Amino acid sequence: QGQVVESGGGLVQAGGSLRLSCAASGNIFSTNTMRWYRQAPGKQRDLVAIISTGDSLNYEDSVKGRFTISRDNAKHTVLLQMNSLKPEDTAVYYCYARVTTVQGMKFRTGDYWGQGTQVTVSS
Repeated sequence: QGQVVESGGGLVQAGGSLRLSCAASGNIFSTNTMRWYRQAPGKQRDLVAIISTGDSLNYEDSVKGRFTISRDNAKHTVLLQMNSLKPEDTAVYYCYARVTTVQGMKFRTGDYWGQGTQVTVSS
């Protein structure tokens, strides 16, 4: 079994920066693709950034050039550095990780979501 936990949200003024962190824990054998999503009030959950096992990166158009996703495979963590924040970035940010866990000789790959962390950008 495994879990992922986000941290690093908060309140910031427009133009400011925040760094979100997400750590997978448990009987982790490996973390595969890792992603950040966000959900604003009354809206659907949208994909923000992806980092693959081979460090291939993809970003949603509105955050390109402002957000940077990175990972530390040894620590099973993924970071989202958010710069030049805008009020429209306000949302709950969720971490997703595809994780392979091991227990004894049994390997299991599953999808794990964090509980979400609030990011609020004031104008």
